[in-house]
Amino acid sequence: MKQMSFGQAFRANFLGNAPNWYKTTILAFLVLNPILMFTVGKSFTGWMLIIEFIFTLAMALKCYPLPAGGLLAIEAVVIGLTNPYSIYHEIELNLPVILLLMFMVAGIYFMKEGLVYLFSKVLTRVRSKVALSFLFSIMGAILSAFLDALTVTAVIIAVGYGFYSIFHKFASSDKIYDKYDINNDHIVDDKYREDLNEFRGFLRNLLMHGAVGTALGGATTLVGEPQNLMIGNIMKWDFIDFFLHSAPVSIPVLIVGLLTSITLEITKFWGYGYQLPESVRNVMEEDIKEKDAAMDTRGRVRLIIMAIAGVLLIFSLALHLAEVGIIGLMIIIILTAFNGVTEEGRIGHAFEEALPFTALLVVFFAIVAVIHDQHLFAPIISWVLNMEGQNQLVAFFLANGALSAISDNVFVATVYMSETQKAFEAGGIAIDQYQKMAVAINMGTNIPSVATPNGQAAFLFLLTSALAPLIRLSYMEMVKLALPYAILMSLTGLLATMYLL
Repeated sequence: MKQMSFGQAFRANFLGNAPNWYKTTILAFLVLNPILMFTVGKSFTGWMLIIEFIFTLAMALKCYPLPAGGLLAIEAVVIGLTNPYSIYHEIELNLPVILLLMFMVAGIYFMKEGLVYLFSKVLTRVRSKVALSFLFSIMGAILSAFLDALTVTAVIIAVGYGFYSIFHKFASSDKIYDKYDINNDHIVDDKYREDLNEFRGFLRNLLMHGAVGTALGGATTLVGEPQNLMIGNIMKWDFIDFFLHSAPVSIPVLIVGLLTSITLEITKFWGYGYQLPESVRNVMEEDIKEKDAAMDTRGRVRLIIMAIAGVLLIFSLALHLAEVGIIGLMIIIILTAFNGVTEEGRIGHAFEEALPFTALLVVFFAIVAVIHDQHLFAPIISWVLNMEGQNQLVAFFLANGALSAISDNVFVATVYMSETQKAFEAGGIAIDQYQKMAVAINMGTNIPSVATPNGQAAFLFLLTSALAPLIRLSYMEMVKLALPYAILMSLTGLLATMYLL
């Protein structure tokens, strides 16, 4: 066998199995950025870096964004667009989100058996796709209003992965069952391929309805999203105050969002309308029967413990008894202790899903640090603050929405609220306008940001999950499926800001 040259070996190793055109593009970015830095300046290079990072997210199915996006972040530090201290500061500000991903997602993993069992019964009994889609949307909204969107998304992902694995395993050829691989479609019998593709579309639809639901519910309450808590603390609003101030905009948006889920399924428009194949329903029903028949007393006790842990989780998060990540660690301890999971390997496996995304999120904070250090959003912020009256509120909604769609919505809300607070304390804004501006920031960062996966952490988590490639949920597919929601909800939010706020 002919030996590779060092150059060939480097090219083969660089970003592994990613397509050659993708590898060449990333190398071109890495070469281009320093040239831009020393020719056209830091601001232009910073904006180019944002576009390049979004490109790595868009190509998530070609190559997980962490290696390529991480190289861009490292280069940003090397060429002076940001520094390690700024990155660490962004991590400090977002430590609750990192703890959430580390512990809460792992906690949900230990509840997966019970969640799949429960949702399988729902899936097989609710035969209407319209009703099921509405159920996913409204449950996502209700849960996110009191919990947090990432936790709810983790539940949705766990359920979706469980559904998919049940049918994919059934549809695999018996002769190679001992070599079963959920990522391998070559082992699927030809007679089930069409049903498998239909089932993928069905799951994509449900997951998007549920994910958008988390944004709808998350915008309504103080604990719904991280930036809501920050806004509430600055404005000194309690749970009821936040809800009432936001309601003129948040409630119309919620209603339109829920109606959109129904309309998309009835019309089967824009990639929606996939149905649950009868073969999949039969497999699900048979799986439930087999699990019911095989379940012994220990199995029933496991489900009871999971149910108790679920109730404890909901109450702890709703009452905000501790940071979400700490509550997640408590759930891990309870479920492992009382359900007999004591081997290090089994416990470690629960962390595999969330930690790659946690690392990617830290890289994302490095890009946010570039935005902060280079003041990339400063011209837009200054332009909006110089406006007055209702036009200013509309501009706040639009500007926050546009920036949140390409950046971190918590970061955008933090920057806008801090600048708005300074203007209010300097006597430049009346208290009534100040309160309305806070609502416009809240709704602007929560609603238009559903347009892209990088606008919402929950969307990005779904995009980079192990489930996304299985059901063919790419970046562009996610943007496509979110588009009707983004347009209708943003228009509703804009009109409500103009006429009801």
